[in-house]
Amino acid sequence: MNIAFVSFDTVSPSQSRSDIAAQREHLLSVARELGRDHKVTVYSRKTSEDDRDRVRVSPGVTVENLSAGPAGDLPEDGLLPHLSRLGDQLMRRWRQERPDVVHARSWIGGLAAIAGADGLDVPLVQSFGACRTRDAKKVRVQRAIARRAGAVVAGCGDEESTLIRLGVPRNAISVIPCGVDVERFRRQGPAAARGNRPRLLHVGSLAPGQGVHTALRALEGIPDAELLIAGGPAAAELEHDAEAHRLTLLAKEMRLEDRVTLLGHVPHTTVAKLMRSADVVLSLPREAGSGAVALESMACGVPVIASAVGAHLDSVVDGVTGLLVSADRPAQTARLTRELLADPTRRTALGFAGADRARSRYSWERIAQEFTQVYEGVLATRHAMAA
Repeated sequence: MNIAFVSFDTVSPSQSRSDIAAQREHLLSVARELGRDHKVTVYSRKTSEDDRDRVRVSPGVTVENLSAGPAGDLPEDGLLPHLSRLGDQLMRRWRQERPDVVHARSWIGGLAAIAGADGLDVPLVQSFGACRTRDAKKVRVQRAIARRAGAVVAGCGDEESTLIRLGVPRNAISVIPCGVDVERFRRQGPAAARGNRPRLLHVGSLAPGQGVHTALRALEGIPDAELLIAGGPAAAELEHDAEAHRLTLLAKEMRLEDRVTLLGHVPHTTVAKLMRSADVVLSLPREAGSGAVALESMACGVPVIASAVGAHLDSVVDGVTGLLVSADRPAQTARLTRELLADPTRRTALGFAGADRARSRYSWERIAQEFTQVYEGVLATRHAMAA
């Protein structure tokens, strides 16, 4: 198949640059795996003057960076005025070489893909990601895109339920979770240096609602443990970051500053090494669209305590591959963490079960196979309608 992905990164107050980078890495991981058997082109937007027009990222996979608007990060509303130009560029390319299927990410990508495929009779597959919104206009747009698409992909059962409430027919939805690189994230491998204290780890955004404040407050009820926080800007920029400043003040107010370390942004290539050094990974956001951190922790064989929301409800089997806890419950988190730290046999059992589940259910190879089945399904439907 000739597969076209349409994905334009946008920023929001709840996202950091590392969040955007993680989303992009997820897309490219799927594309690389699909590229083993198919031709894949990822259509993105230039966000820097240094971005090249066309980049071959792996055999069978090319990224095309389209020019539209200023070469910088834009919020969704800031990208809307440039949608027409993005759609025109897609149309010119697709009329020269028509893709077999177009897969759009986010409602912004969906609008551009629909414009670019106008008159080409190309089936559309749509992913929305976080589709919860109170914006009535955005809800109408998402509903219209979903009805136009041949298939809609949800990242977890919770998102599937949201799409059904949005009016998307259940039989049009396929649930395909976020995957994990089971070769990079695995039980065996080097671990970061550590001392004698029990080590807890949070990986992700420093923004409110992303779980780091809950982890910090829980630390008060976990004597002697240290908390490493990997996320936010680069380490050299932490002192100028508002969220990092608030966390530092909170740690001082709670007299925990000697047990809390802000690492700043940690390259994804070294996250596994950091995870393997931890006794427990805490992933406690109020919403978990992908649940990538919990999956990576499981793949590394490190017990995870995760908030009982979104993708965590699918990936973390409570009491078997990790523990689930209500969001924003530092006291409950502290109690579960204390129990785990006091029971190394249980930690080992959770670690082995988590690694097995990550490898068998969430490898990129399996995720790509599931996407391929969706694409083949919409193509078969299109062919049947044309017959």
